[in-house]
Amino acid sequence: MSLIPRNSLFDLDDLFAHFWMPDMSKEMNSDFFSPRVDIKEKKGKYEITADLPGIEKENISVTLDNGVLTIEASTEEEKTEEEDGKVLRKERRSGRFVRSFNLGVDVKESDINAKFKNGVLKLKVPKAQEKTVEPKRIDVR
Repeated sequence: MSLIPRNSLFDLDDLFAHFWMPDMSKEMNSDFFSPRVDIKEKKGKYEITADLPGIEKENISVTLDNGVLTIEASTEEEKTEEEDGKVLRKERRSGRFVRSFNLGVDVKESDINAKFKNGVLKLKVPKAQEKTVEPKRIDVR
């Protein structure tokens, strides 16, 4: 299992985008945010915990495709109209995010347990069984 997330320091596409077109990469990512994710290794499984404050359960999607676990979520910005003033500071995010982790092709979606409560998504993912390949001697004639 490779737990280096996509969109991380090791994402070369992202690195080149920031290097060659820093202003454009900011613009492209303005609707994206990245929640904090903790990954714990336990006996026989991994526990992935993602903080998703302000996101409704129906706006979360967890998929497994070809060994890649993907967590997607979105949240909408509150529409506020100011009659007698202006917004001085706006720090709350809206938009969507995607985090992906390579689990390996031996993990099945039916084996993954997902729960969402109080803005925290918890996934229990079984470790893929490591296959030991024993060398076989070939007789030379």
